[in-house]
Amino acid sequence: MQTDPTVLRTAISRALLPASFYPKLVRGLAGMLILTLGLWMFAGVLRMLLSLAEIPSGNWTLLAEHAIIDSLVILAQLELVRTLQAYLTLGRVRVTLILDTALVVLIGELMGLWFREHSPEKVLLSLAVIVALVLLRILTMRFSPQPVA
Repeated sequence: MQTDPTVLRTAISRALLPASFYPKLVRGLAGMLILTLGLWMFAGVLRMLLSLAEIPSGNWTLLAEHAIIDSLVILAQLELVRTLQAYLTLGRVRVTLILDTALVVLIGELMGLWFREHSPEKVLLSLAVIVALVLLRILTMRFSPQPVA
C-alpha cells in the first residue's frame, strides 16, 4: 500500500511542530522586536541629550532640525511598539493602529522634506497622502465594528 506524500508530510509536521508552537514563536519574536525598538528609542533619546552640549557652538538651528526629526522617528517607533502590543493582546492588529503608525511616519517624512527644501510637487503629494490617511482614519473610527473605549 502506497501513502500520499502530502499526508505523510502533514503527519510528520504535526508530530514535530505542535499547534501551539507558531503562536509562541510569534509572541517571542514580537517581544524581541519590542525590546529592540525600546533600545533604539533609548539610544535616540541619549543621542538627543548628548547633542545638547553642541548648542553653544552656534549651530542651534541645525541641531533643532535634527532634534525635531529624531523625535518624530522616536514617535514612529513608539507607534510601532503600540501596534505590536495590541497584536500581542488582541491576536490581531487593528486598522486604526496601522493608520496611526503610517501617519506618524509620513508626518516625519513631511518634516524632513520641509527642512530639505524639496520641490512643491513632492510636498503636495506627501500632503495628499496624509490627508487621505486622515480621512481613512476618521472612517475607520466612525464605522468601527467595535465601540471605541
